[in-house]
Amino acid sequence: MNQITIEDNAGVRIVTMNRPKALNALNTEMMDELAESFLAAATEDSIKVLVLTGAGRAFSAGADLAGRSDYKPKHGLKGMIESMIDFPKPFIAAVNGLGVGYGATVCGLADMVIMAQNARLRAPFSALGLTAELASTFTFPRLMGRQNASWFLMSAEWMDSQQCKDTGLAQSVVPDETLHEEALNRAATLAALPLASLLTTKANIMDPLRDQMKAAMRSENKGLDTLSGGAANREAISAFMEKRDPDFTSL
Repeated sequence: MNQITIEDNAGVRIVTMNRPKALNALNTEMMDELAESFLAAATEDSIKVLVLTGAGRAFSAGADLAGRSDYKPKHGLKGMIESMIDFPKPFIAAVNGLGVGYGATVCGLADMVIMAQNARLRAPFSALGLTAELASTFTFPRLMGRQNASWFLMSAEWMDSQQCKDTGLAQSVVPDETLHEEALNRAATLAALPLASLLTTKANIMDPLRDQMKAAMRSENKGLDTLSGGAANREAISAFMEKRDPDFTSL
């Protein structure tokens, strides 16, 4: 079963994370499919803008802690992150519901974030005995300011859509029922413009930052490797597994 769906519409590629029963939790298969979708869209001249969203009531509930698979990843977490950092075209995140962990930190890699009014985000890493990921220790302070980013990435507290907008993590908040339409309208506005102009402007914005984002990613991944399996992490995962809903296999 595909972990994502892809739809093309007049120069806009809509990538939908499609594990609604698991609240679009990120497993290794989805990492690879997301990486492939970004890599393919980067090289297709007919695609000018990519929109990332989620199926069902969640954007993404983060890492799939309960899922088990013999799947051998091609790109993995590092490859997925790099495909997003290196993506040369406009990238819009349309946050349709709750975003936890990766579902929050991926917003720092997008060029624009549009949130549904009832969407909310959480970075639960400290509560899991872990550290932040997806270069969020670099991107979030730039977007939100150091103090807001520090609180969000360390506290494991929720932020609602208006707080995300007020702190600069989201560009706009729209009614839930109009999120898809609004995201496509924004994407269509960009897709109507010359691709060379979009590529050049994004390159001028992103080229000075990409190496720093990848350095942050490497440092974060090293920290995750060190902390994963530690006492605090084992205790948090055990508590999660004991109380989780059997129909909800993610964070």
